Amino acid sequence: MGASIKICPRVACGDSMTYPADLRYTKEHEWIRLSGDVAEIGITDFAQRQLGDVVYLDLPDPGRVITAGEAFGAIESVKAVSELFAPMSGEVFEVNAALKAHPEAVNAKPHESWMVRVRVSDPQAVALLLDNSQYAALVSAR
Repeated sequence: MGASIKICPRVACGDSMTYPADLRYTKEHEWIRLSGDVAEIGITDFAQRQLGDVVYLDLPDPGRVITAGEAFGAIESVKAVSELFAPMSGEVFEVNAALKAHPEAVNAKPHESWMVRVRVSDPQAVALLLDNSQYAALVSAR
């Protein structure tokens, strides 16, 4: 019998992983929080658990245009280096300097630890991403 998923402001999955309803998700395990045409991008709880202890972030400089589905940076852990993929297209206007200085914060609060802020070119494209229940179903199938 599979894990039961309760739809509420947060969706639980597996061993206490939760996925906030105000975020949208990619199959590559990034999240995006959109407010108008401004988005924050980070990685999911599932991703940080798979990576292990995060030790380094390679993030783009402000002014860089990123394209949905393409790599925009990298995250390094004690286990591996993984590319970060853009959930939506737009221009990076801010990098989280505090997170860059202390990348291990991603492990403690992955859904609060945004990496970059982007002015998205098409806010309506958010509809193409997974909601929290769809993402929880994706990772529970793994």
